[in-house]
Order: sequence, then C-alpha cells, then structure tokens
Amino acid sequence: MTGRPIIAVPIGDPNGIGPEIAAAAARADGPARLLLVGSPLVIEHHAGGATVRLVDATNLPAPAEATIDVVAVDAFAANNFLPGQCGAASGRATVAYAAKALDLAKGGHVQAVAACPHNETAINAAGIPFSGYPSLVARLCSLREDEVFLMLVGGGLRIVHATLHERLADALARIDTALIERAAVAARDAVVALGVDRPRIGLFGINPHAGENGLFGDDDDRATVPAAQALRARGLDVAGPAGADLLLSEGACDVYVAAFHDQGHIPIKLLAGRDSAAMTIGAGILFASVGHGSAPDIAGKGIADPAPLMRTIRLLSGASQ
Repeated sequence: MTGRPIIAVPIGDPNGIGPEIAAAAARADGPARLLLVGSPLVIEHHAGGATVRLVDATNLPAPAEATIDVVAVDAFAANNFLPGQCGAASGRATVAYAAKALDLAKGGHVQAVAACPHNETAINAAGIPFSGYPSLVARLCSLREDEVFLMLVGGGLRIVHATLHERLADALARIDTALIERAAVAARDAVVALGVDRPRIGLFGINPHAGENGLFGDDDDRATVPAAQALRARGLDVAGPAGADLLLSEGACDVYVAAFHDQGHIPIKLLAGRDSAAMTIGAGILFASVGHGSAPDIAGKGIADPAPLMRTIRLLSGASQ
C-alpha cells in the first residue's frame, strides 16, 4: 500500500494507563495514522490539549494537526471513570473497544490493530471469560481458541506460545502434535508478514533436553518430535525439538515455538522487559498489544510511558506496508 497505514488503537481498560498512552501516541508524528477506539469522555481527559474529533472509519476526513481521531464506542458511563479503579464496568468496556477495532480490521477499514493493555481481573469480573487478547480475538473471529496464538517480540527474539494462560498441568495435557503444528505454521506466516521470506523455526522441547530420548518423559516423543517431522514434510525449515536453553543460546532461528507460558515469557521479559510487543497470530488480522499491563497504580497520574505502544505501532506499520 502507499502512504501511511491506518491502525486502530482500542484504548484498553479505561481506568488503566491505556487511554493515556493511546492519546500520547496519537499526538506523536508516527509511521501510521491512528484511530483511537473507545469512550470519548475518557480520551478527552487524556488529550493533553489536542482536539478530539469523532470520525467514521468508513469515510475518514483528512488528518488534521493537533487532532486525535476517535471512533466512539458507547460502552462506559461517566460515573465509572475512576482512574486506578479497574472493575467490571471497565472490563466490559475493554472488550467492547477491542471488538469494535476488530470489526474495523475485518471490514478492511484499518490495516492493523494496536491494543492498549487490558486488565484480566476486571474483564472476568464482568462475567466475560478471558485469558488474554488471543482467546478474545479467536472468539470474535469465529475461530477456535487453539487456532490463535500469542507471539511475543522483543530483545531480538520472537517466541510463539502453543499454550498461554492456564494451569500448567492443563496446558501439558492438551499439547499434541496438531497443536504444535498449528502454532508453528502461524509462527511462519507471522514472521513472513514481518519481512522474513523463509524463516527458520525453533521448536522448544516440552521436557528438559526435549525428553532426552525418553529419559525425562515421553511428552516430546508423542507431540513435538512428530510435529517437527510433519512440518519438515510440509517444507518448513524447522530446528528441534530441543531444549529451550540450547536453541536460544545458539540464536540461529527467526522464531521459536514455546510449549507453555513461562517457557516463552521469561526470555522475552528478561531481555526486553515491558518493551516487548504481544502479537496475536493465526486469525488473519494484524493485531498486537503492548507487553505490559494496565498499571492501575499509576493510572491518571500523567506519568505512563507511551514508548512501548509506539514501538508496537511501528512493528505493525512495517508489517502492513
């Protein structure tokens, strides 16, 4: 495409730092045109002197200086706007904002979605089952949750998670060959979209040393080993399965597939901290969020750093060109 891509930015939990960092990103001269998606009253509070303009994403006006363009979502009453106090009302609004942004992407009105941080406790308090943006994106795109995955990007690494927010025993019980294959194919497609023509994919073993030929359990023999064989037969460039420590120390892969949450999160958070980006992959939509939470302890204090969100926007801008 020519010109700057258009990216929807759902503001996340309205009582967290999401609206503040979204407004700051919108005021900056970045690589994309941003449409903030959320409650105008919340965005106006954080506008920092800029004009808040309500727009229709199907018929956008020309960009204007010192103006924040907002796609309004009527999902949050003024009396619930209490920065730092995340609860059921703010959780329900968070989901409404994300759903609207996804609708814009599915309709072709924006090229990508850069979501501000959610608060899982608040969303679940609203009675909405939620374990992160990937599961929500799956449901809103009419996909199974095990077809959509999280890919963390940061510190020079890209790591896809075959499982995410669940009890470790439950995650291990449902890991099978098909799940590892789907995660690896989604990883390949996502990295190709980011500009790597033929990515090398590293499969982390489930057990230490990928089981060491059954010495440390048969989980890899039943799941990751046959998945690697099937993926190679499909023409993918796959290393492993091998111990996560070994594959990461070699640094020879463009993307890695982790079996469970901490196996993938720890190296990214160690190297990149909150500066990582969290991409939701497998749904056919460019969707990413920041790698940090809604930080209710500093919400409304004007000190939240928009840099991680702006890096996420740059990542999506490059992928959508």
